[in-house]
Formats: sequence, structure tokens, C-alpha cells
Amino acid sequence: MREIPKWLKDMVAKNKAAYHTSAAKKTQENLDLKLLPTVCQEARCPNRGECFCHGEATIMILGSLCTRACKYCAVSKAKPLPPAEDEPARAAQLVQAQRIKYLVLTMPTRDDLPDGGARHIHNVVKAVKEKNPLCLVEPLISDLGGKFEHLPLIIESGCDVLGHNIETVPSLFKAVRPGASYERSLDLLKKAKEIKPSLITKSGVMVGLGESDAELKQTFKDLRSCGVELLTLGQYLAPSALHYPVQSYPEPAWYEDMTSYCLSIGFKGVMGGPLVRSSYRAAELYRRAQ
Repeated sequence: MREIPKWLKDMVAKNKAAYHTSAAKKTQENLDLKLLPTVCQEARCPNRGECFCHGEATIMILGSLCTRACKYCAVSKAKPLPPAEDEPARAAQLVQAQRIKYLVLTMPTRDDLPDGGARHIHNVVKAVKEKNPLCLVEPLISDLGGKFEHLPLIIESGCDVLGHNIETVPSLFKAVRPGASYERSLDLLKKAKEIKPSLITKSGVMVGLGESDAELKQTFKDLRSCGVELLTLGQYLAPSALHYPVQSYPEPAWYEDMTSYCLSIGFKGVMGGPLVRSSYRAAELYRRAQ
């Protein structure tokens, strides 16, 4: 595994320090009160301090255990419990308590559920919207195990953006994302636009896994061919020595060049940077698409 460069360590350290401020602690207290996990914590996001200071957090629904074993992810892998029936109400109450105007919902892959969790996602979005009609909601979903007949349930929930991360280039899928499929992810994003053409779709890609710039550009073109408008691009940071090793650390200038390329091929909004993650400044990225 390559050593993390000092400039990147300094960026991570600055964000970690922000987590200990009073504003960040207040956000954490509200999350604890509603017993809602966040991907900020479960996936050890380096932006947790910055986002919590602004009262932002990505709620993790459908539990905190994943049925797949992707080589890059810090979320625990085990047999999950059934979805909590009161989770939609708790999510709606948290949004109200925090006065959240833009909510990102993330979730582990639930291959154990007949619909991949679609009905539960639908219920959470509906509950949040009913109690907080002005709140915009962006569910970041799995590939539903290819059970696309359940995709309309999520889209009809009233979500404002539908996110699904392709994560990496085709040549690395087998090594990095066993159990997933590059083509299946593209199919989901394409079908979402077929079901509701006006729906804004979003995807995310990690870099530093060993991909080439040419491979990345082809992946961006593939996403655009499926109608994806919003894109996040960030550095992969291995959660431990047991996870997939980092191969490279592109510098900030590289992200600027790649962001310009993505905008040139038709993306309406791109958020690129070493510490950018799927939900980072999601509201700002949504506004760019408008």
C-alpha cells in the first residue's frame, strides 16, 4: 500500500479536528437520540467533521450491515436484521429536529430482501416528505441485485435525485466489487431515466485503485450515455491494511482537469476532489443541475 502524501494527511487532519467542535457534537447528539446510524460514521468518512459542523449528515437506513464484501468498504459485512419498522418515522423526526433542507439517504446492499429494500426506501422517503414537505431527498441506492421491477417503488416515493455509484472502471470490478456488475449498474441508471425522464440521476467514482485516465473517461462517457447528470469524484482511502490497497494519489490539479472534462461531455454538475464523497455538498451539486 502506498504511503499517504503529507498534503492529503493535512486535509484529513483538519476535517477530523472539526468533529470536536460544539456544532458537530450537536449534530451527533441528535443522531444518537434518534438511534440512526450515518455512513459518515460507518464508512469512516474524512469529511464528517466539516459536514457535522454545518448540520449535515447522511442517514444510513436499512441497518448498518451489508450482504456483500466489496474490497474497499468499511461497512461491516454480516447477516443483517429485518428493516426497522419505525425507521421512516425516526428519519422524518430527525429531519424536522435538525431542520434539514436536503437529505441524503444511503444504505448497505440488502440482497437478503426480496425487493432489495425498495419498499423500505419508499417508506422512508414518503415519511420524510410528509413531515417535511420542503426537504429535498436523495436516496443513494444499491443495484437492488438486478431486481429492477422494484425500482419504480423508489422513484414514485417522491425523491428529488436518485443516486447509484458505479465506483470504479470495468477492469477493476471483479477485484474490487465481487458480487456487483458494471453493466447492471449502468442498466439501473438507464432504467431510472426511462421510468421518469425528469428525475435527476447521480453517480460516483473512486480513484487511486489502479485505473487509467483513459478508463475513467470511458466510464464517464458510459454514465452520460445512461443520462446521468451529476457526478462525484474522490480519492479512495483504504480503511485498513486488509482492504484493497491504494495505488495512487492524484493531486488537486488532476481533479480540476478531470472535472473540466466531465463538464465538457455533458454532466450538469461535478464535485471532484481528494476528499469528495457521494454525499459531499449534495445540495450544492443539486443546485448546479438546476
